[in-house]
Amino acid sequence: MLKGFRDFILRGNVIDLAIAVVIGAAFGDVVKAAVKGLITPLIAAMGGQPDFSALDFTINNSRFAYGEFLNAVVSFLIIAAVIYFLVVLPMNKLMERRKTEQPVAEKTRECPECLSKVPVAARRCAFCTATIQAAA
Repeated sequence: MLKGFRDFILRGNVIDLAIAVVIGAAFGDVVKAAVKGLITPLIAAMGGQPDFSALDFTINNSRFAYGEFLNAVVSFLIIAAVIYFLVVLPMNKLMERRKTEQPVAEKTRECPECLSKVPVAARRCAFCTATIQAAA
């Protein structure tokens, strides 16, 4: 029983996931600091008050702090935008440049008569039964 647990823990993807979670949490702290220290004051300089935590209303002595929810939503959207534009987009462009495999050949082509998809090697369309010239 312990051998199976050890094998599970030492499997590469579990360790990779644990490392990703730790690095993600640390990166999240960096992004939160950037949002709080740089981006939120920038928004305040352009549009007014960046902190909505004072916004609330009361019903039957129950306080509803919808301002804190607004703070969380704005912070989430800013963090998502920062991660997308500073991490995801550059990584996608880098991976696209480093791509080495050849493009995959098409497995189907269009029938010239009915425009349905037929296999490249087909000599007759399965849909309209038109004779198709051999693929070049």
